[in-house]
Amino acid sequence: MRWEKGRRSDNIEDRRGMRIGKTGLAGGGIGAIVLALVAMYFGVDPSVVLNQTGSLAPTQTEQQPTVFSPEETRQKDFVSVVLADTEDVWDALFKRSGQVYEKPVLVLYSGAVQSACGFAEAAMGPFYCPGDHKLYLDMGFFNDLAQRHDAPGDFAQAYVVAHEVGHHVQTLLGVSEQVNAARQRAGEAEGNALQVRMELQADCFAGVWAHHANEARQILEPGDIEEALAAAAGVGDDRLQKQARGYVVPESFTHGSSAQRMRWFSRGMQGGDPGQCDTFKATRL
Repeated sequence: MRWEKGRRSDNIEDRRGMRIGKTGLAGGGIGAIVLALVAMYFGVDPSVVLNQTGSLAPTQTEQQPTVFSPEETRQKDFVSVVLADTEDVWDALFKRSGQVYEKPVLVLYSGAVQSACGFAEAAMGPFYCPGDHKLYLDMGFFNDLAQRHDAPGDFAQAYVVAHEVGHHVQTLLGVSEQVNAARQRAGEAEGNALQVRMELQADCFAGVWAHHANEARQILEPGDIEEALAAAAGVGDDRLQKQARGYVVPESFTHGSSAQRMRWFSRGMQGGDPGQCDTFKATRL
């Protein structure tokens, strides 16, 4: 990916080196962490679990002196460029439809973090919290993406950021609120199905970003699209479940299969039209 000359975003909140001390538990805090970790492993948005189970009681934070390696500094630079690029693309797309795009904040952390959606540990993976309009990322996840999910490369990492930004777009459009309300009224299977459609739409929105970013700034290099598709496939529910327990339970999917995630990213990438990302009306996912 050609990113070095790109604009850097100012909407980065760097909490790396900040340590969180738990002063007490509320709302089943330990249980919330365990459930969220299990949810992450099986492909569930951890913020959904955290919002339902409660979070830890007030925490204490202290900043530790931190020296970052050249690679860590470069990674921060990279995600700052990707975030800036999503800002430019979605700002232009929102303006076309007469709307204003509110830029999200990307929180970088190490180990654990407190968000408006609750306490989260790095093992949960990246997530978006609609409560504070922030994306949360421990960049150590990129190593996991490459090693456990067989998706190395900078554009695989860019896909991860763009997917979480896709959830922010859903929040601004009111999609998240509607889906969460519908899930509360639905049974487990129907609720999971709605969550799958929401996640696939975020994948499609990630593809929309890639389409317009490349059209405007020629960011793509040979192999980049394959890297993004490998990342989408690597975090498919069927693949994660097969790795975790040796078999697949489709009715428990919450993010979609590898094939579905690749398909919807490709759809957004090919057309660049957010209107083509309406997974909720699609008869075939």
